[in-house]
This record gives sequence, C-alpha cells and structure tokens, in this order.
Amino acid sequence: MTLNQLFDILDLDKDGQLSRSELHLAAQRMRWHWHEAPIFALLDLLTILKPIPRNTFIAFMNQIAQDPLGPYGKVLLNAPHFSPPIASKHDLLSTYRRGEVNNTLKKCHWVIPDDHIYGDVVSLLKHTAGTNIANDYQALLNTLDSPHISIDDAALLLIDPQRSFSNGVWMQSIGSQAKVDVKPIQLAFNNCAQFLNENYRRIETMFTRCPFPPDSYDWDNRLAEIIDSTQLYFIKPGNSVLFPPTNGFREWVKSCINSGKNTLVMGGCTLNSCIRVSSIETQNHFKNQKLRVVVDLSLSGARTSNFISSPMYGALSAVESAVREMIAAGVLVVRRAKWIGPDLACSYDGLK
Repeated sequence: MTLNQLFDILDLDKDGQLSRSELHLAAQRMRWHWHEAPIFALLDLLTILKPIPRNTFIAFMNQIAQDPLGPYGKVLLNAPHFSPPIASKHDLLSTYRRGEVNNTLKKCHWVIPDDHIYGDVVSLLKHTAGTNIANDYQALLNTLDSPHISIDDAALLLIDPQRSFSNGVWMQSIGSQAKVDVKPIQLAFNNCAQFLNENYRRIETMFTRCPFPPDSYDWDNRLAEIIDSTQLYFIKPGNSVLFPPTNGFREWVKSCINSGKNTLVMGGCTLNSCIRVSSIETQNHFKNQKLRVVVDLSLSGARTSNFISSPMYGALSAVESAVREMIAAGVLVVRRAKWIGPDLACSYDGLK
C-alpha cells in the first residue's frame, strides 16, 4: 500500500485532510492494533489541534521511514509542543496550559479537596490482598510526609492515565486476576479525576501517554470527561518520560523552571515502573537546575500484587522497594501533596 492509498483510506470525508476524529474511526475500521500503535499515537498528537493535509502526511511518513527512531524521532518536532519553536519562546507554558491559574483565589485558599473524597488504598488492600499487606503499606505511609505545595511554584505530571491500564489491553494481558490486580490503579485514576475536577484550571498540568491500540489509547474513563480534548501530552513508549528526547518533556520542564516553578509533582501509573524510572531520571537530569521532583502516592497506582512482599525485592514489596529507590535518588515521595494557594501562612488540618 502506498502512502497516497493509506491517506485515501484514512481521509474518510475526502476533503484532502486527515482529522483526529477520522484517524480514530478509520483506525478502528482497519483494526489497527499493536503493530500500528506507534504510528497511531504519533498521528493522534499531530492532529490534536488541526487536521493535516495529504502532502504533510506523506512528508511525515517519509520522515519516519528515514529516521532510525522512526515515529519516536525528529518527526515529533512537528508536534504542537514545538510551534512556535521552543528555543525562541519564553512563555511556552501557554502552549501547554488549558486554562490559566485562577487569579481570583482568595487569600489562604486551599486547593486540595477534603481528604474524604479520596479513595483509601489501605482499605482497598484489606479487601483485595489481606490485612497484613494493608498494614505493611500503612506502615510505609506512616514514614512519609504530606508537604505543602504552592500552585505558583509547582507543576503536575500525570503519567499514562490511560484506559489500557484500567480496562484495556494492558489490563487484559495480566490474566485471570486482572480485575483484582488493577483495582489500586483504578483507585489512583479516580483520585486523579477527583483532583483534576477541582484543580485542572488552576495548576500547570501535563500528561504522558504510552502507545497502545486505538481502543486502549484514550484517557481512562474517569478522566476523559475532565481533560480537554485538545490537551497536549508527551509520547512515552517506555518507562522513562525522557525518551524519546524529542517528545517535548525536557522543554516543558525548562519552561516551568524559567517561570519559577521549581517543583514537579508526579502521579499516574505504575508506581514501581514508569513513575519510579521517570521520577529518578528527571531528578538526575535536572539536578543542576535545582528541580525538586515529588511523587504523590495518593495519585499513583500499582498492581495489587506489587504491594505483596517478594524475595525478588529482598522481602520487600515492589512498591516499597520503588519508594526506597526513589528516596535514595533524591526524589521526595509523599503520602499526599497539599496544594495551596498564594498565602502559606494559614493553618491546615490535612492528613494526620
């Protein structure tokens, strides 16, 4: 199949342009799956703000064919993250932001919602993994703080809050225990949705997505109605948000730092895999810029089985091992970040 023929199939309304909605519908009709997932992810991002014409589509596909990194190479520099060029734009945050921080916040306005709206992982583990496992995780939480995070000084990155992990191909690959195993991930996504429902417009927020087949690529259902349809994101095919180097993440963090945001809070999934690797590598990469990387456990999910101790991790669970590794690398791991407004000189009755 030639590139012209492929474009003809994708261009459902035959107007000479490929829109995002056409891409999704055509990909489903063509039964795109794992093999096409990287191309689907790239085209989803390239069409997120506006359709791309035939000649541009063909140029992108040829660029992919000639690049050793394929869809994870220089073709990503055509994504909306880099328009206009990052090197010449000091206020890049406006490219990513979906709504300005609320300047009408009253003095001493606490951004974080009340504790009771968040799901409790410990209670969940008592039902899915047993009291001993839940108590072990509670003991770990008891060693961690819940620091204040100013919305003026920090940004939020949610890693891969996608349908695949909660009800898609990744979940299905686990096997017969999948429904129980992903419950902590679903709970974390629910907590993310609760948080974003109140604060999406107030906090500088970005996301990553891992390439998955079309039916599993979208946001988790809990977040889909909250996140803007034109919300940009970073393509992350592996465990690290720093790869590929052309995905725009480095430039976004630099723009955050340049605007006075020296704290990056991470959540999403999974805690002992992508969050662990991404937080550590981000901390190391930006250590000379004095970036503080924070992992918020209330917004982070892992498989139920990863809360169970294992000889593989020296009698620790994969989750506790990951927490220790992140802390040793200089990442601040917290029970929950207490996001607050401009005035910090107020009392707060948060997590005990």
